[in-house]
Amino acid sequence: MKGIIETLYQKFRNLILYGLIGGLSSTVDFLIYTALVKYVMENYLVANSLSVTTGIIISFTLNRKYNFKVTDKTAKRFLMFFAVGFSGMIVSNVLLYLFIDVMQLNEILSKLLSIVVVVICQFVVNKYVTFKTK
Repeated sequence: MKGIIETLYQKFRNLILYGLIGGLSSTVDFLIYTALVKYVMENYLVANSLSVTTGIIISFTLNRKYNFKVTDKTAKRFLMFFAVGFSGMIVSNVLLYLFIDVMQLNEILSKLLSIVVVVICQFVVNKYVTFKTK
């Protein structure tokens, strides 16, 4: 039984850690977004762009060091990771627009829904492109 658990952990280690790191980064993203929308600015798209950028930086730093454990080509990997994150931010902004302006959903609920969609897409791209080892 111990061997099976170890095998499963090794097989899904990256996914588990990515989920934990993504959860932390998404929480920071969500908290910054919520604070900005509720207390600082009315434009939810600007708030989202700022909060997502912060989440991207935290996520890259933690994934590089603790999850995928790669230390080479940091600048190149960051640019790729940021490009993936920026693409996710565009998707998130489009989803927020659809949820908030078109469907008339709450700004906070809309942010939560957009995070779920974007995190799943970004995991796949980051695992197989950004942090791919030879």
